[in-house]
Amino acid sequence: MDRRRFLTASALAAPLITGAAAFPAAAQPAETQGRGHGRVTPGADVLAAQGWRSLAGRKVGVVSNPTGVLRDGTHLVDSMAAAQMRPVAVFGPEHGFRGTAQAGGSEGDYLDPRTQIPVYDAYGATAAKLAGQFAKAGVDTVVFDIADVGARFYTYIWTMYTAMHAATIIDAAFVVLDRSNPVGGAAFGPRLDPAFASGVGRKPIVQQHGMTVGELARLFDAEFLPADTGGKRLRSLEVVRVRDWRRDELFGETGLTWVLPSPNMPSGLTALAYPGTCLFEGTVLSEGRGTTRPFEIIGAPGIDWRWAEELNALGLPGVRFREHYFAPTFGKFVGVACGGVQVHITDERRFEAIRTAVSMLVTAKRVFPGVFGWRPDNFVDKLSGSARLRTMIDAGADAAEVIGAWEPELAEFRRQRQPFLLYR
Repeated sequence: MDRRRFLTASALAAPLITGAAAFPAAAQPAETQGRGHGRVTPGADVLAAQGWRSLAGRKVGVVSNPTGVLRDGTHLVDSMAAAQMRPVAVFGPEHGFRGTAQAGGSEGDYLDPRTQIPVYDAYGATAAKLAGQFAKAGVDTVVFDIADVGARFYTYIWTMYTAMHAATIIDAAFVVLDRSNPVGGAAFGPRLDPAFASGVGRKPIVQQHGMTVGELARLFDAEFLPADTGGKRLRSLEVVRVRDWRRDELFGETGLTWVLPSPNMPSGLTALAYPGTCLFEGTVLSEGRGTTRPFEIIGAPGIDWRWAEELNALGLPGVRFREHYFAPTFGKFVGVACGGVQVHITDERRFEAIRTAVSMLVTAKRVFPGVFGWRPDNFVDKLSGSARLRTMIDAGADAAEVIGAWEPELAEFRRQRQPFLLYR
């Protein structure tokens, strides 16, 4: 059964969900319970509590995926439809609007069986193509609500940028329903060299940007959009702020329920590791796709217990490494026994994803020189934002030297983003 048929068959059997019973408290993962003040209210809930009145009379196009939910589990599109504020169209990013596609895939164009709202495939669309979709649907206001995980190479923020560009083409308003950054509000890592711009990093922000999507939208509109639009900015940009989120709060402290933003992001702990360990996608080692803990399980055939021992000897903050063996069900090394480590985050506040990952890369190359290697296409350069990480490690630099090389540009980015921050 293809994805469109699956969506139709499954949705026709289910009623429209409009109440709290859609997401019982008992289903909340353990890692989101008992920590933090639990008062965080996403932007979508703010508008839903007002009956979506601020969107009345507008022809709304929604860019969203399964993470665009209210605290009770109701999707914002379903909530809007139930409140007679029906969007004219929905636009799905990578993995699709309802989330049935794997990495690098989408659901195509179809009629959403639950709401009968047309859904357009926005994954990989240029600004011109997306503007054409907006115009075809009659959109005059674009509403963006997708949960990010705080890493430059997670594609949803670039879907947002493309949607912003498309909105300038048709002179549409842009509304961001903001959500907290699940890995906190601090910035880390190297800044993208524009020469290495790609679908996993289009503009010069740092690897772990520490911003919400609303804050990024403000930065994009002021700093980057005019260069791509002949000097134009959005006709209007509204960010519906998250209520009661502090910059130092991680997802487990918000009281919110984790909704997978993509199939290989199963938990908030995965998101904490991802801004660093996603770099292993640029190596010949498995980054854990095809296991139940992607980006936390890393390895390859020929790696053994020595990697965990060497890594634990470094005393990296907030993390321990356990010797681990696995056979991925898809991705690299399908069905092949691999050795490696599982990354166990022991202190979420002290853990540093990028420092940890760089240390892992350096140590793997040193201890297993016959196994470790970069992907032949040097994809790691796109992930890290330049050739520097790869060439420094190949030249024998240690983790401290690699990290020190990007400190000046990190400091500059922290200064650049300051005027656009919305939360303390």
